[in-house]
Amino acid sequence: MTDQTFDIIIYGATSFVGQIMTRYMSEQFGDATIRWAIAGRSRSKLEKLSKDIGLSGIEMLVADASDEAALQAMCARTKVIVSTVGPYALYGDTLVKVCAASGTHYCDLTGEPQWIRKMQARHEHAARQSGAWIVHCCGFDSIPSDLGVHFLQQQAMKKFGQTCNRINMRVAKIKGGASGGTIASMINMVKEASGDAELRAQLKDPYSLCPPGHGFTARQPEVKMAYDEEYKSWTAPFIMAAINARVVHRSNALSNNSYGTGFLYEEAMVSGEGASGKRAARAISWGMAGAVIGLAFAPTRWLLENLVLPKPGEGPSEEQQLGGEYDLVFCGTTPQGEKIRCRVTGDRDPGYGSTAKMLAQAAACLARDVPESTAGGFWTPATLMGDRLIQRLQTHAGLTFELEAI
Repeated sequence: MTDQTFDIIIYGATSFVGQIMTRYMSEQFGDATIRWAIAGRSRSKLEKLSKDIGLSGIEMLVADASDEAALQAMCARTKVIVSTVGPYALYGDTLVKVCAASGTHYCDLTGEPQWIRKMQARHEHAARQSGAWIVHCCGFDSIPSDLGVHFLQQQAMKKFGQTCNRINMRVAKIKGGASGGTIASMINMVKEASGDAELRAQLKDPYSLCPPGHGFTARQPEVKMAYDEEYKSWTAPFIMAAINARVVHRSNALSNNSYGTGFLYEEAMVSGEGASGKRAARAISWGMAGAVIGLAFAPTRWLLENLVLPKPGEGPSEEQQLGGEYDLVFCGTTPQGEKIRCRVTGDRDPGYGSTAKMLAQAAACLARDVPESTAGGFWTPATLMGDRLIQRLQTHAGLTFELEAI
């Protein structure tokens, strides 16, 4: 690709998170330090977005997710494509195919492991041949987890001369609303799994996103409602743990098992001490189990989709986004029992306000910071961008990565 007009194209700019990201890009890169454009399937919606935000000189491109020729023409004009068009299992295949074949770098905010695995199997060879960097999970799932582990392991190497063979992440605080797009992705995944025994087995495998021949066999911790002595709090399962843990394990595999072949990783939510903490942990655990069961059956799924859950295009208000936050604590243990702890925080609601900023900075990192000599293929945020992305997130996206005394 020698005739690129843009560094970054936001595909799906009129989606809920795409609109937030477009506004953020305008604020961050309005001085033309990065050349960018917006794209989607509806010109009228793109024009409305441009007018609402007050964009000046930002080009609009029209391409439907199923129109391969239009996607090829779009990719030919840019170095990086950012996609917010989900559920990706329904709408994302063709764009990944085109990027992998054409050498166009790509990132998204999917949390759909079954789709990521399918894309790896279908397009990894093409991406390696073309030099395209394909990086899924560049939002709240799974940048804070993946880079949090990366950061802690680096600090462990400096302090102890070795990495941790076990890391526990605890969600100490989280505040923010859910979006219909995320709910739609979860509903689609449950639909697929309910009729596919092989997929159900795959979704139970914590190493399902690791490359073939990874060799990992360690039995990962099963997180249930429990009292955590280390954190002095009751804990409950964390809904994002399934995708986050898979990305962390893939990072381990892609970095030549730098965390160890028997590395253990788990995530859970802190719910507090005493009887009230126990009740909260029980409510979270039962609520998650009930939602999955409800979505697995067509009648209850219809009720949840139509009467309870937010629909695609719906999400937290601007006030909720600005008032949101999260605080994640990572505690690592070396084979000798030495402990180290770090904290990752974000200053917006995790799923949308903060995710939009993370996704934008990941795209900018791909466009400007990653050495051109880096091999093509399916990477993770930690293995491809690592410290470069951490620097961007701390400088421009309201995240912090800090060691804590124990």
